Amino acid sequence: QEQLVESGGGLVQAGGSLRLSCAARIAINWFRWYRQAPGKERESVAAITSGGTTNYLDSVKGRFTISRDNAKNTVYLQMNNLKPDDTGIYYCNAQGYSSASNYWGQGTQVTVSS
Repeated sequence: QEQLVESGGGLVQAGGSLRLSCAARIAINWFRWYRQAPGKERESVAAITSGGTTNYLDSVKGRFTISRDNAKNTVYLQMNNLKPDDTGIYYCNAQGYSSASNYWGQGTQVTVSS
């Protein structure tokens, strides 16, 4: 049984937009989005706490927005003005209110063409 379900990836041209979603089955403290480009290590893109405090990778500030709907246990990543360097597999990570409750989504491919 999957604990997180991701959706929203796709293929877009540079300058386009995508919105990623990640739905959890339990209440979540921290949500975080990671991405991994071909030949590169995984990096943290954005994070949000239960109270709505956010953090962003410097290269996506002003272009990406992370938000959450606590009633649905869901996190979103709105990605605007996408660049080819944003290409990669995007993974949702969720930390619940117990240390044992940490889950990963299946990943969703984002491809930005030049």
